[in-house]
Amino acid sequence: MQARRPGLAADQPAIAEGRVVKHFAISGACGAIPARGPLTGLEDDEDGMSEQSFKRFRRRRAPAAAAPSADGGTVAAEPQQKTAPAAPPQAQLPARLPEPWDRIRQVPFDTGAEQAERLPLVSRFRTSPAAKSFDLLRTRLLHSLKARGWNRVAVTAPAAGCGTTFSAVNLALSLARVPGSRTILMDLNFRCPGMARALGIETQGDLSAFLSGSTRIEDQFVRPLPSLAVGLNRSADQDAAELLHSGSCAEALDAMMLRSGADTALFDLPPVLEHDDTAAFLPQVDAVLLISDGTRTTAAQLAACEKMLAGHTELLGVVLNRARDTDSPLN
Repeated sequence: MQARRPGLAADQPAIAEGRVVKHFAISGACGAIPARGPLTGLEDDEDGMSEQSFKRFRRRRAPAAAAPSADGGTVAAEPQQKTAPAAPPQAQLPARLPEPWDRIRQVPFDTGAEQAERLPLVSRFRTSPAAKSFDLLRTRLLHSLKARGWNRVAVTAPAAGCGTTFSAVNLALSLARVPGSRTILMDLNFRCPGMARALGIETQGDLSAFLSGSTRIEDQFVRPLPSLAVGLNRSADQDAAELLHSGSCAEALDAMMLRSGADTALFDLPPVLEHDDTAAFLPQVDAVLLISDGTRTTAAQLAACEKMLAGHTELLGVVLNRARDTDSPLN
């Protein structure tokens, strides 16, 4: 006769002690096991619940989210798969604005156009002695500036009519042909502006407003070539010396060089011996290029210019324009 454990019904077979401990350790405290039948979906062996039935029982007992069914009941929802968190949207950076040099307006420019009022531009005649002379002057100028770390050059003459504007414009055009370079040319001869006529560009600028700090380089200058920016004057100003003396002039030029990233800046200035405009502007430049006329400039005038410049700035050299007994206008 088989012994019965306390708490078991008379007609319920005993379950081996080891099986009970094993199932209890896996499932924890569990309630009454439902009766066998088609509704349970469990298969028991002769001694009780099998291992496979118990695992299936645990899956059925596991809590699951319920979803409403069509007939008003609930059905168990399928377990949700873990998904990786969505990557945060990439920060939208503001659009990058063009640098000030690229914002300077470009204007049509034709070095070969025939205009009665335009000065002769040697860029049109690349094989002429004049063009070769300006290229040689450009190379010597760049070597001197680079050796000393300079980038601002005043172009002036002892007296009017020596060819200052002619030399400044053609030298700037030669500098602009250097690959990867940026050149600025400014018409600071307020008493007799002539650079717009020399280039054949319609005069629209007002350098007085620029030097006083009320306008920026991209609003004031124009670019006849991608690597050349020019500042033009619309009208004459007989009180230019006071403006060139002002602190706003120095600040405007410093900001111009910083914002533009120019390699070289040329300033077309009035004659040294006729007005004090050039003397007032000397603190803003690194050196002076003096233009002399082989048909009218005297040695006494050159000596007077050197004396005036001494102690204020460096004299890079003297360019002889309209030289006699030579095939080149520059010497």
